[in-house]
Amino acid sequence: MKTVLSRADILRLLGQKPPLVEEYVNLEEQVQPNGFDLTLREIALTQSWGRIGASNSQRMIPDVAPLVFDGLGFMDLIPGAYVITFNEIVNLPKNVMALGAPRSSLLRCGVTVHMAVWDAGYSGRSRSLMLVYNSQGFRVQKNARIAQLVFFQLASETEGYSGAYQGENIGR
Repeated sequence: MKTVLSRADILRLLGQKPPLVEEYVNLEEQVQPNGFDLTLREIALTQSWGRIGASNSQRMIPDVAPLVFDGLGFMDLIPGAYVITFNEIVNLPKNVMALGAPRSSLLRCGVTVHMAVWDAGYSGRSRSLMLVYNSQGFRVQKNARIAQLVFFQLASETEGYSGAYQGENIGR
C-alpha cells in the first residue's frame, strides 16, 4: 500500500543509516506533520544557456554564479529566476520517493520554488528553481525554511535512482 509518511515515520527514518535527511538547521522546526521543511543554503544566477536533448548525452546544465548574503545573512532579490541549493542532504531509501512544494508563506510573498520528482534511492543536496514574481522584489535570509518535501512509501522497493544527480553537492 502506498502512503504519505507521517511525522513519526520521518523521525524513525532520521534514525537509520544513512538518515532520511541530514545537515538540517533545526530539526524541531523542520519536521512537519506530513513532511520536512528544506532550508536555503545558496542562491545563484545562471551564467550560460542550458540544453535538454533526446538523450542524456545531449544535456547541458548552465553554469551558475552564487550571490552573496549581506552581513545579517539576508539577500534582496529583484523579480526573476534563481537557482537555489538547499542545506539538507536527502537520502531516500529504495521504497520512498518525495515531492516538493513551496511553503505557503513563500507563495504569499509572491515567490515560488519549483522542484522535480525526488526518486527513490536518490541521495544528495538538491538544487531547485526559485522564481520571484513580486514586482517589488523579495528579501530572504540564509537558512530560511522555503520548501517542504512530502515523502511517499512505495508499494515495493525499486532499483533506485542512479542518474547524473546522484550524490550532488555533497562535500561542499
